[in-house]
Amino acid sequence: MTTPRGRRADAVRNREKILETARAQITEHGPEVGMVEIAKAAGVAVGTLYRHFPTKTDLVAAVVMEHIGRLADAAEHAWDRVESGRSDAGEEVLAFVGRVLEASAGDQAVKAAARALGAELEYSEDEARATQALARLVEAGSETGLLRSDLTVNDIYLLATTGPVEHPVEVRERWLTLVQPGLLRAAENLKLPGSRQDIADGSGRHGGEAPGPYQPASPERAP
Repeated sequence: MTTPRGRRADAVRNREKILETARAQITEHGPEVGMVEIAKAAGVAVGTLYRHFPTKTDLVAAVVMEHIGRLADAAEHAWDRVESGRSDAGEEVLAFVGRVLEASAGDQAVKAAARALGAELEYSEDEARATQALARLVEAGSETGLLRSDLTVNDIYLLATTGPVEHPVEVRERWLTLVQPGLLRAAENLKLPGSRQDIADGSGRHGGEAPGPYQPASPERAP
């Protein structure tokens, strides 16, 4: 006889299996893949799938939310490693940018499905967790001289939302190789167009008025 605790454990396993399969099926077959196909690939009854996710929109939203939660977890784990002395903030910030880039590249089809279905996403809690952990990493990296002193969480989000997620892995790896040194203290004295001073005095390459303040987007909003 299955106990209530056993039934809950089965339900959790089924939900995780459904989410993992849905991500894989949407990535492989596109946003049009049906609920019946997802249930079959997950090895669960269609009724089981619908008990967890009454509509496809609910399912796709949950897949995206899981992606966001994983990134928030990654940021918190990175801070835990730095705080415990098992790693340094420079290494963890660089690794986090790469992790967000790869995760976003793998979830392009899922995000396209979410947009097509008009899925409503509520990720403020996970966004806050990620932002808090990244702020601690940035502060620690600045204090130890590993990261540039003017680096902000918004800068990390900027990189996360503008990376070449639609390009092959070789291009993404090259992009990381090129941008990562710019996060480090050693690159801080390099004066490049678009720096804060350029923006303040209008001396950027194209001249003209400084643009308005950058409005950050969190990692999950990566294209």
